[in-house]
Amino acid sequence: MCNVYELKYDLFGWAKAHDDLLHRHLTLPGGVAFEQANIDLTWSTTLYPDYRAPIVRRGADGADEIHFARWGMPSPQFVLKQAVEKKVAALTKKGQAYDYAELLRMQRDEGVTNLRNLESPHWRRWQAIENRCVVPITAFSEPDQVGGMYKPIWFSQSDDRPLAYFAGVWTPWACVRKVKNGWEECDLYGFLTTEANAVVAPYHSKAMPVFLRSAEEVETWLTAPWSEAVQLQRSLPAEDLKVVASPAKVEAETG
Repeated sequence: MCNVYELKYDLFGWAKAHDDLLHRHLTLPGGVAFEQANIDLTWSTTLYPDYRAPIVRRGADGADEIHFARWGMPSPQFVLKQAVEKKVAALTKKGQAYDYAELLRMQRDEGVTNLRNLESPHWRRWQAIENRCVVPITAFSEPDQVGGMYKPIWFSQSDDRPLAYFAGVWTPWACVRKVKNGWEECDLYGFLTTEANAVVAPYHSKAMPVFLRSAEEVETWLTAPWSEAVQLQRSLPAEDLKVVASPAKVEAETG
């Protein structure tokens, strides 16, 4: 499971790389200039679950719109109920009263970062074009489960760590993500995974993220009927991916 990835660019570097890669301009909703935006347009270079990060959606005017969301789609209801049942058992043992509906409503949802089966009832609702997005990355990490050390192994398309995009989905949602914040409305996203290719499998045999390999594939993912878009859920060819240094090592070497 990929639970950390890198986007090394700042806003302006990303916008240029996006233009070079897809021959399309990045915009803010409503065509607001970057310099005039009244929202925070920065992000952490290394991104973890529930971090705020940029994604790209297709706007109503056909533009590639930057949108910020938190990494981790809503968990299936049964996951939240399992956590609540443990609380109920503990409260019952202590003889304390409880409101099951309120416990469920206030159960912290850690979110689901990687999505594999979008045909399942829980995920099917987000197949629609308006829920699709692409997630900008320059490298991603998988734990070395095969070696048994769980050391993070980093992958990118080359040592230069060029811009790439994962196939993603997003949704507005209301839930508890942080107990201290309580119930809150937020936009959430996650990205698709598929079978690991020959580069990833020696370290993490279960899965790898779905890369969109061209401007045409990005266009298909963002605009095509689901029956066509889902065909993009396949592994990146092994020759297009390699093991690279961790972001920390790159930073140490480059100063």
